[in-house]
Amino acid sequence: MAFAVSNNTVLISDGGLATELEARGHDLSDDLWSARLLFDEPEAIVAAHRAFFAAGAALATTASYQASFDGFAAGGISRSDAERLMRLSVELAAAARDEAGRDGRWVAASAGPYGAALANGEEYVGRYGLSVAELSEWHLPRLEILADAGADVLAIETVPDIDEAEALVDLVRRVGVPAWLSYTIDGLHTRAGQPLAEAFAVAAGVPEIVAVGVNCCAPSDVLPAIQIAREVTDKPVIVYPNSGESWDGARRIWIGEARWSSDLPAQWVAAGARIVGGCCRVMPDDIAELAATLTLQ
Repeated sequence: MAFAVSNNTVLISDGGLATELEARGHDLSDDLWSARLLFDEPEAIVAAHRAFFAAGAALATTASYQASFDGFAAGGISRSDAERLMRLSVELAAAARDEAGRDGRWVAASAGPYGAALANGEEYVGRYGLSVAELSEWHLPRLEILADAGADVLAIETVPDIDEAEALVDLVRRVGVPAWLSYTIDGLHTRAGQPLAEAFAVAAGVPEIVAVGVNCCAPSDVLPAIQIAREVTDKPVIVYPNSGESWDGARRIWIGEARWSSDLPAQWVAAGARIVGGCCRVMPDDIAELAATLTLQ
């Protein structure tokens, strides 16, 4: 059955895959982040997906967020092996999904922004100095592989900049598979400083984009973003913020205080969100509490 989002139901997404892997004792300090485990310890990724499904998630987002041909090459991994590992990310999520039961559960192939491959937190800045054409050229091979790997939907996520969104949306049209478009934001703007209304408008009228929204942002930024997304497009809204802590790219640590609260997801759903979950620093226990809260609504 093709992936679809209904305005009459709510899908629960997973939380921070890398956060769960780190909590299980895995070292993700490598530039490939969680994608390193595709090579070193794939079963660990299945176990993390399994934990989120057990918590009540209906979506598993693959360990391909920071996977790129450039990044794999820098780690000494050949192009053919890099392609195999990207496909493997989908296979591992699908294996965990199949264990949990296919009915009502989905695999989202994560395609992070160019900044993620730089491995220094540039996705929280945007504006890499690349043109739309250059970004398209960089993203296309990876998107073609993920689109062909059997995922139910592409997760075009943590996009900090309208230029990159334009490149990615055009590529989604070309590969012809469903995708969601999710920005990382600061207040009412993308990380690159563009108004959210302009950012969401990139997806308007593009049938392959099945949902728009925000992720890896502060929980407090979610409600206004939902309102803007609903005003600009008629697409279902997806939200999965981080814990509210901030990423220090230079030191590669999360700083600040967590501001995740179990009462927030119900507010997001009431405002119109139809896919709800968490991103970095959001654990299976948080998703279980979210699922329980929404079930009681």
